Amino acid sequence: MKGIGTNEQAIIDVLTQRSNAQRQQIAKSFKAQFGKDLTETLKSELSSNFERLIIALMYPPYGYEAKELYDAMKGLGTREGVIIEILASRTKNQLQEIMKAYEEDYGSSLEEDIQADTSGYLERILVCLLQGSRDDLCGFVDPGLALQDAQDLYTAGEKICGTDEMKFITILCTRSATHLMRVFEEYEKIASKSIEDSIKSETHGSLEEAMLTVVKCTRNLHSYFAERLYYAMKGAGTHDGTLIRNIVSRSEIDLNFIKCQFKEMYGKTLSSMIMEDTSSDYKNALLNLVGSDP
Repeated sequence: MKGIGTNEQAIIDVLTQRSNAQRQQIAKSFKAQFGKDLTETLKSELSSNFERLIIALMYPPYGYEAKELYDAMKGLGTREGVIIEILASRTKNQLQEIMKAYEEDYGSSLEEDIQADTSGYLERILVCLLQGSRDDLCGFVDPGLALQDAQDLYTAGEKICGTDEMKFITILCTRSATHLMRVFEEYEKIASKSIEDSIKSETHGSLEEAMLTVVKCTRNLHSYFAERLYYAMKGAGTHDGTLIRNIVSRSEIDLNFIKCQFKEMYGKTLSSMIMEDTSSDYKNALLNLVGSDP
């Protein structure tokens, strides 16, 4: 970055080939050696989506998700999709770390900001998800309770006029994934339709999106992320925010599993789609992060 012009390839090679912990170390050494903040220096040297991606890599993991949530709520309008994606797909421990980082970085409570920024049943489901009660520690499923939950969901939706949204929210947000898988099975037997079809016919808008996301993450987390990545690139234009966020945040967790799932679901590799859909330094940096094809 010294002098006129920037060697983008060197930036790509160094930052995309290191772990997040190593990048934090590089930033520290940069500050000690040159007296400058590395992230700020990168911001002044880079632009557009390539800048967005490189800056995303420089955040500590939970700080990055906190920033994405903050950006989704600040200013006019709220990008509910981002909040739903993060809250429905993270573990209790991850959510606690994100809340901590959010408070440290923005001086306010994530839960209170979500309450201030959303309303109605969407607010209820997001606050409920934030508690992280869906973590499954023992793997034990009570078949009786699973059947009862399935019947309660049927009664709350298909059986009556109108929908008892709180019943749906309570069961989807407080039961473990293994328990919910059993509930979904029982539900299908009772209602003769999938839980997804019932949610689609009983709710709409962001609440529908939130409930469906919980179901998708319960059934198969890697499929959910593969789908998010696919639809970020499918059709005209690219949802670069979604593409960057999901590749950066999963790069050290389960991106290899997501890549395999992507290929299985769509018959093409994630990297081949990135090559078709993006260009220049931005494309090269994304491909480096994604790594070799499954």
